[in-house]
Amino acid sequence: MAFSFKKSAELFPAAIRKKKRAGFAYRRFDTAADAVRFAIEELPADSLNGAYLQVDEARFDQNGIRSLYESCDFPLPRREPETVPVEARASKDAA
Repeated sequence: MAFSFKKSAELFPAAIRKKKRAGFAYRRFDTAADAVRFAIEELPADSLNGAYLQVDEARFDQNGIRSLYESCDFPLPRREPETVPVEARASKDAA
């Protein structure tokens, strides 16, 4: 059965013992595509680590969410990767 990015989805925060709250709260999305995009592009890395996405009865951890985002079937435009300016790379290499 193929994954449907059109189904509604729920994104659950990681259970972080050291902090009183996770970096984000539970969110429900109209589409799984919106949830995946939000998780990858908007969540800080520490919030994504340990979070999971639920679509119907299927659950996806951080790696599963990333796989969905990188899938050729992902229907939304992806954010352009951030590039490091040449000057910054040169000064970093010199150090």
